[in-house]
Amino acid sequence: MVTEKQVYDALSKVFDPELGRNLVELGMIRELKITSEGKVSFTLALTIPGCPMKTQMERDARSVLMALPGVTDVAITFGAMSDAERKAIFTSAKPELPKLNKFNQVEKVVAVMSGKGGVGKSTVTSVLACELARQNKKVGILDADITGPSIPKLFGLPSGGLRGSEQGILPAVTRLGIRAVSTNLLVPTEDAAVIWRGPMITGTIQQFWRDVLWGKLDVLLVDLPPGTSDAALTVMQTLPVNGVVMVSTPQQLAGLVVRKAASMLKQVNVPVLGVVENMSFYPCAESGAQHEIFGPSHVEELAAAIGTDRWVRLPINPRVTELGDAGKIEDYQGEEVKSLLDLLDGRK
Repeated sequence: MVTEKQVYDALSKVFDPELGRNLVELGMIRELKITSEGKVSFTLALTIPGCPMKTQMERDARSVLMALPGVTDVAITFGAMSDAERKAIFTSAKPELPKLNKFNQVEKVVAVMSGKGGVGKSTVTSVLACELARQNKKVGILDADITGPSIPKLFGLPSGGLRGSEQGILPAVTRLGIRAVSTNLLVPTEDAAVIWRGPMITGTIQQFWRDVLWGKLDVLLVDLPPGTSDAALTVMQTLPVNGVVMVSTPQQLAGLVVRKAASMLKQVNVPVLGVVENMSFYPCAESGAQHEIFGPSHVEELAAAIGTDRWVRLPINPRVTELGDAGKIEDYQGEEVKSLLDLLDGRK
């Protein structure tokens, strides 16, 4: 008859792909039972209920256990860790900058997130980076939207623009001195598709953090794709994120999805620095009136719902679109953009 020790030894070979630690070490194996007929059952306590890697971990666990002599069946149910357990794991999992890049020194990591596509996360990331650079801050952008990158286009950076060295990957550098990495700087043409599954997306984000020679940065901005799955989870679990700027638009649907993303941040213990309501209104040049094209603003109530009192409304500005499409986003300067800096400084 198979023993508990044999089961635990086997499960210690199964790793959480996001954290890089085995299931036994993480304390994810609960309520283990072994019957005299060789049936093994246990609860797999996930770090978050919707963990995108749970199917892979279940498959790997079942495979190693069925390979044990005497095991006839494996039954796995799913549970979730408590807030205290999750916090302890994520705190211990936060990495230091790798020794490989000993010249790296990143003071603050800020992710720009929404949960919903089309709200302007990349544009907000870009104009925020530009404003920081104009304030003489050393800034980097890690484009974590692996399959739909926008950062190179906005800054006019050419495809295939990344180069390697003995010390690591050299980031592209914009006219204002912003350092950037993106998959669209790796592919031969800007419209080449990146068709990757979750593990490759996860590995690429980790490599962008680990192997790029960022040097000394005051702020590293991470431009996240829509959703709360692989890319967002990887960033929150394996980068030392200091906080997140949430981007929304006035529509209540956008606010709903943002609240979902904020719920994820609460589970992984990452604070929301503030909310940006993009495309909030159109300022009439003649009358000065603010026309709420997409409906009335909900930013104040949205901010309160996700636990912050800091928010910014950004207007619809065709000039931003024009410059972004031309790869000249660095030429845009607007007074409203300066208010974004207040979110990073903790001021409303």
